[in-house]
Formats: sequence, structure tokens, C-alpha cells
Amino acid sequence: MKNLSILSAIIVSLFLFSCTGNAQNKTATKQAKEDSIEVIDFHSTNRCMTCKAIEANTKYTLDTYFANEVKTGKIVFKIVNVDKKENEQMAEKFEASGTALFLNVIKEGKENHIDLTNFAFMKGNDKEAFSSELKETLKIQLKSL
Repeated sequence: MKNLSILSAIIVSLFLFSCTGNAQNKTATKQAKEDSIEVIDFHSTNRCMTCKAIEANTKYTLDTYFANEVKTGKIVFKIVNVDKKENEQMAEKFEASGTALFLNVIKEGKENHIDLTNFAFMKGNDKEAFSSELKETLKIQLKSL
């Protein structure tokens, strides 16, 4: 019986290591080395109208003006619920405790966080103004890659 318990513990440990350990870290490291832009829309579980508009307008802008860059992985859109345990580290990294919009510009393996939260709240309910400004900001950052 004791041997069965030890064997079970070893199997569980191997499973956890292979599923959540080095395999994912290597993938994250590989992705971070490629020059790209992550557009990260943080939100909490309960969302107001403006919070929903920020997500919708960001998606609209990316689909309308940057579809090719999204398709090739040059731009990655992430929607992150800060209330979920699995997103805790990412939220802390960006100091996002609720709704926030960030660009994470990754160049030569180094990250540059650009906080667009104030802009997002000010223009969030004006689709055209929001899209126009986000489009210009993304164009500038793409040129820097």
C-alpha cells in the first residue's frame, strides 16, 4: 500500500511538472523573444458599459486596421479577467486591479508597458475617436519594432 502511495505521488508530480512547469515556460520565453505587440484588455468580472465598449472598440480597431498583423502574430489581443486566480500574476505585473488597457511592446526580448487606460476611459464610448487614436498609437509602435 505504501508503494502505491509513493508511485501515485511520483506520477502526479511528473504530470504537474510536464503540464505546468518547463514546457509552458519555454513557450513563454520563445514568444517573448519575438518582436511583437500584445494589446491587453484587463477587466473584472462585473463590467460597466464603458468597460465593454473598450473591449469592443479595441477588437474593432484590430480587426479593421491590423487584421494581417493579428493573423501573423505581430499583434496579439488578450482579454484578461483580473478576478480569476490564473490571471493574478499578469495583473500584478501590469498593476491592473480592474479595467485597464495596455500595450506590451516586446522588442529584442524586452518588454515596454504602455498604459492606455486613461485614454480608453476618456474615448471608450466614442468608437471613431477611440479607434483613430488606438490605430495611430499601434502604427507608431509597429514602426519601432
